[in-house]
Amino acid sequence: MRQFLIPLLAVLIPVPATAQVPDADAYRRYALNRPGDAARGKALFNEPRMLCSQCHSVDGSASKAGPDLFAVGDAFGRRDLIESVLKPSATIAPGYGTVVVQTKAGAMIQGTLKQKSEAGVQVMGVDGKLVSIAAADIKEQSGSAASLMPEGLCAQLTPGEFTDLIDYLVSLKQPEATLASDRGMPLEIPELAKPVVVRPFLAKEFKLPRVRAESGLTSMRSIPGAAGSFLLLHQGGTIWRVADGEESAVFGNLTDVVFSERGPNGLLDVAFHPKFRENRKYYLFYQVLEEGVVTTRIVEKRFDPDFKGDSGEPPRLLLKIASVAEDHSGGCLDFGPDGFLYVVMGDTGPHNDPNGHAQNLGMLLGKVMRIDVDREEGGRAYAIPPDNPFVGQAGVRPEIWSYGFRNPWRFSFDRSTKELWVADVGQDRLEEVDIVRRGENHGWNVFEGFEPFSNQYRKEGRTFTRPVFAYRRKYGNSITGGFVYRGEENPSFQGVYVFADYTSKIIFGITLENGVLKTARQIGAAPQRVVSFCEDEAGELYVVCYEGAVCKIDFSGARFE
Repeated sequence: MRQFLIPLLAVLIPVPATAQVPDADAYRRYALNRPGDAARGKALFNEPRMLCSQCHSVDGSASKAGPDLFAVGDAFGRRDLIESVLKPSATIAPGYGTVVVQTKAGAMIQGTLKQKSEAGVQVMGVDGKLVSIAAADIKEQSGSAASLMPEGLCAQLTPGEFTDLIDYLVSLKQPEATLASDRGMPLEIPELAKPVVVRPFLAKEFKLPRVRAESGLTSMRSIPGAAGSFLLLHQGGTIWRVADGEESAVFGNLTDVVFSERGPNGLLDVAFHPKFRENRKYYLFYQVLEEGVVTTRIVEKRFDPDFKGDSGEPPRLLLKIASVAEDHSGGCLDFGPDGFLYVVMGDTGPHNDPNGHAQNLGMLLGKVMRIDVDREEGGRAYAIPPDNPFVGQAGVRPEIWSYGFRNPWRFSFDRSTKELWVADVGQDRLEEVDIVRRGENHGWNVFEGFEPFSNQYRKEGRTFTRPVFAYRRKYGNSITGGFVYRGEENPSFQGVYVFADYTSKIIFGITLENGVLKTARQIGAAPQRVVSFCEDEAGELYVVCYEGAVCKIDFSGARFE
């Protein structure tokens, strides 16, 4: 998720209480229209009065209170960097929201969450000091939608100095020498000579509800047996039924249930039962707040007998998974060709997966799960398919199909080969695409993409499945998985896995040969940040954008080569 919120720079530099918040527009105009000096900006970044270097690492270690700025100049454009300094609370990088801990002794501690376990929490403040609070000493812990940095950083700087600082951030690029040479991670991804066209799908501009400073669309799925009709989801809990050229109608409202106030949380996905036209069952993936803990729920609901709206019947709770932090909660569910429900879950943070959730087979965090929703057994609202890979193993959750994921935001099944494609959001260096099979370990946090990350949770005898593709910050920093194209509009795209990057808005296409990357191309671009793809019954593809655009991809004039 980094999911679907841009992990923009959230600088944690305190501004003197007496400082007047300057004219942000004037600084913005100056920095957009005047050249700066990156060397002078670097010196400013490292000045003690600024505290930039105290709050931000630049080496990929994510070791300080603020977001690591390794390759931030690759990941974001100049305008984005300017906005994140001028408006630090507008969009906060997942994992870097303010945590407020009140102790029983009356102390109030604020910072970013670095560790959370049964023993307690560790919080790092703007001074760079790590504070440990024992669980027995905590009276209350809460999150905040505000950055630790107040607006007004540029009050300490002249417009020229502000521009120099921005130029230094722009200069922070990912060195090619840091990347392992691998066929699945090309240094360059060429553009098609003639890209695909991304056309508006809905007849009228779509108006989104405002549930917080920033919230948007999350998913769209084709309704089985209702050609041209879809369910469209909003993060805050609203579901619409939409169709090309028709008025959108509210299908369901979960705004009083769904938690979407902070981070990449909210109503994230919907799936339909394989026998939907017979049983009218559909499934939702969303977060709630239970006793102060962000918790993911997977629920079963039903359409009404006319297939026009929700039946109004109470939902049936299938799965409930508590997060450790408030981020990396996955976000996708769908039925496989085998008729079982697959659900993905991220490591839930904090950054670096310090507790090794993704490698821990005793929990569901950082996993792909596979369950049978048509049966109940063992006191569960579902059954475990007997051929799940870890059935009967002591201390291992039998729901697990595969593991070792950081935040698998979107997955899909190739309707021809039946292969499961998963796009896993990386941390600071790489985004990856995986083909996932029974019992595999996809590496996080021992690996990030093809790159070694940490040996802390490496275990003897475990092998790791490499991605089929990865890309670096030059092309974006938050992958949004899509579909293998099986439509009939353009034969040259048959078998091409189409996906995108949320931040850069680039749409990619890749093909494999004997399980190894054959071709990787930039095939087009979306008008807004891509949060999801949708496949209709004919195999044609749609792009869902966080800010509200819903588009159909026109492959007809392009050629994949």
